[in-house]
Amino acid sequence: MIVITAPTGQIGGRLLEILLGETRTRGEELRVIVRDPGKLPDVVRARVDVVTGSHGDAEVVDRAFAGADAVFWLVPPNPQAQSLDATYSGFTRAAAKAFTTHGVGHVVGVSALGRGTPVAGRAGHVTASLAMDDLIASTGVAYRALANPTFIDNLLWQVASIRDDGVFTGTVTADRKAPTAATRDIAAAAADLLLDRSWTGTGEVPVLGPEDLSPNDLARIMSEVLGRPIRYERQTLDAFGTSLAGHGTGDALVQGYLDMMRAKDEGLDDGVRRTPQTASPTTFREWCEQVLKPAVRA
Repeated sequence: MIVITAPTGQIGGRLLEILLGETRTRGEELRVIVRDPGKLPDVVRARVDVVTGSHGDAEVVDRAFAGADAVFWLVPPNPQAQSLDATYSGFTRAAAKAFTTHGVGHVVGVSALGRGTPVAGRAGHVTASLAMDDLIASTGVAYRALANPTFIDNLLWQVASIRDDGVFTGTVTADRKAPTAATRDIAAAAADLLLDRSWTGTGEVPVLGPEDLSPNDLARIMSEVLGRPIRYERQTLDAFGTSLAGHGTGDALVQGYLDMMRAKDEGLDDGVRRTPQTASPTTFREWCEQVLKPAVRA
C-alpha cells in the first residue's frame, strides 16, 4: 500500500499517473488523501482508495496510514500560515506520529536543495523545509527527501506576461546559472523510490535537471522556441514582496520567500554536484516545447 498526499497537484498528480501505470503488474494498492475527491478523474477514483480530508489532520492521517508500506509526503501551500514552522513542521507533526504508530516503512518527501551550504540556516522556506526533513527522519522511518532546485514549471505562473508582454521576472542576477527541475522529473524520482523500497536509513535524493541555466539563458531559449523575443526583468526583493502581499500571502511567508530568494542568489542551490545520479532528464528546451508553448498558445 502506497499513500499519496497532494494527488491533484503538479507533482502528486503526475506521480499518481505513473504509479497507476506501474501498479497494474506489481500488486501495489494505492491510497490518496485529498480534500475534494471531485477533483480526481472518475477513472482514478475507481482504482484508488480515497481518504477525504487534510493530511495535516491527525485523524485523517491515522486512517490513511493504517496498513501503509510507503507514503509520498508533500506539504501544500498555505499563504495564511502564521509561521514557516507551522507551514512545514507544524503541518507534518501529526503525520510523523502516525508513521510510527502504524509502522510505515518508507517515506519520500518533497524538499529543497541547500543543506550544508553557508546560507542554509537563513533561507526562509528552504530552512523550514529542511527542518521538516529532520522531523520526519527523527521518527526512525526510512526517509528520502527529494532535494529540489527551483521548479521550471513555476514559469507557468507568468504565462500571461510572457504571452502579452514578452517578459518574465525574477529576483536573481540575470547571468547567475543555477539548476532547475521539471516537476514531472521530480514525480518520476518519487515513483522510483516508492516502488523500490530496498533502501534504508535517511538521506537526500537531489533532482538537478540536466544543465545549469541563467535567467538570460532561459530568455534566449524561450525566444527560440516561441519564435518571438522574450526578456528577463530582474525585480527588487521589495517589489517581489509587495507582489506576494498583494496576492494575499501573509507577512511571515512573504519574509520566508524573500529570505529564500536572497539565499538562492548567494548560492543556496550550488551545493550538490551534477552526476548521472543527480541529473534529471527534461531539458528546459524540451519543457518549453512540450509545456510552455501550448500554454502560451491556449
